[in-house]
Amino acid sequence: MEIDLWIWLLPIGLLPVFFAMGWFAARVDMKTVLKQAKSVPEGFYRSLDALVDRNTGKAARNLAEVVEQRPADSYDLSLTLGKIYRLRGENDKAVSMHKALLESPDTVGEKRERVLFELGQDYQSAGLVDRAEQIFLELQEGNMAKQAGEVLLNIYQQDRDWEKAIHTAKLLGHDELTYQFEIAQFYCEMAQAALFKSDFDTALGHAKTALAVNSKCTRANMILGDIELKRGNFRTAIDAYSAIEKQNHAYLSMVGERLYDAYDALGKPEEGLNVLIGYTQAFPQIDLINVIYDKSLLLKGEKAANETAVEIVRRKPDLNGVYRLLGLQISDLHPAWKADADMIRSVIGRQLQKNWMYRCRNCHFKSQAYFWHCPACNKWETFTPNKIEV
Repeated sequence: MEIDLWIWLLPIGLLPVFFAMGWFAARVDMKTVLKQAKSVPEGFYRSLDALVDRNTGKAARNLAEVVEQRPADSYDLSLTLGKIYRLRGENDKAVSMHKALLESPDTVGEKRERVLFELGQDYQSAGLVDRAEQIFLELQEGNMAKQAGEVLLNIYQQDRDWEKAIHTAKLLGHDELTYQFEIAQFYCEMAQAALFKSDFDTALGHAKTALAVNSKCTRANMILGDIELKRGNFRTAIDAYSAIEKQNHAYLSMVGERLYDAYDALGKPEEGLNVLIGYTQAFPQIDLINVIYDKSLLLKGEKAANETAVEIVRRKPDLNGVYRLLGLQISDLHPAWKADADMIRSVIGRQLQKNWMYRCRNCHFKSQAYFWHCPACNKWETFTPNKIEV
């Protein structure tokens, strides 16, 4: 019984000891924190405060003073100061700062790789892309391989060096991020360039490879259709264009006229027109009204073309449709209303020019021209395939 009693009393008796040990540890940690806080130069806090205020000039000056005061502990601070110089466009200062770090005997191993990575970005920012590429290629074998590869991929896309871009993307690919989507677009770029030179065989090979890489690549089928259309293989062109419906029907608006032309070349213009009309019935959001009106006017006359266009507009009323509808109906209006209707249509037309655009779904960049590669955020196939009101 006495042993059992001691088992219960022992933890209670040790409580003051544990409390004293915890209190002592907390005091030691707090003293350490306070000591370290006092050892941080005041200029560091001023620099940090300037960065918060987005005053990079003041931040750079204060941080430069700290680096001069504490050269022994300047590795991380110098690395950051170089980044600030690069952010400000002072690329020569950034290069000098990072080169000086490389010359330090303490900058070895992973530290050296970090500095080289920053120096490569300095050169890229300064427009010295060849030097930047050389550095990033050197880093492909180390711990910074992924970061260096991503910058290289960006460089090759800007330089339109698609073969190197494909090679780099394949190296970067892994189970979670394969880069197949981007690689397909790179092959499409090469196919488009070959098609421009009328090198149909090369263009065909690249487009088919793009589809093999990404079976949902609508652009590849567009290019395949264009190749076959120029070769005179009109039925094959129709098959390529029609395949877009199953990939992403929103892109049908981009091939509507070419699809009609292929049917027309086969002597089946009315069948082609009916296919386009069928698309607007199945997918009201795609914009085919202009090509349908023009072809209907050619095949069936003004009255039938007007009726078809009005039906499409009423099925999906929007600013562009109203503009078209006013144009169709204005001749039938009472003379007293014609001037007002024409004025209304003119106002809508000006508004369309301002607010009817393609827009990047990633960064919301707006443009009257369609881009496969967004010039603002560098993402692929993010533009809306139909113009929208923005």
